[in-house]
Amino acid sequence: MQTKDVAMGLFRPDLYRSFAIGFLIGAMLVGAQMTGGDLAAIPQAIAATVQ
Repeated sequence: MQTKDVAMGLFRPDLYRSFAIGFLIGAMLVGAQMTGGDLAAIPQAIAATVQ
């Protein structure tokens, strides 16, 4: 009779795949909700000048 390690059984690849898919769907929803005005709130990167 074989015994399985319980800790290894809790974290199957399906769990990580589900988290990845959920993260991607959530990121797409947030991106779809942002309008042009919302994107203007993100400051633009400006290089510092040498003095």
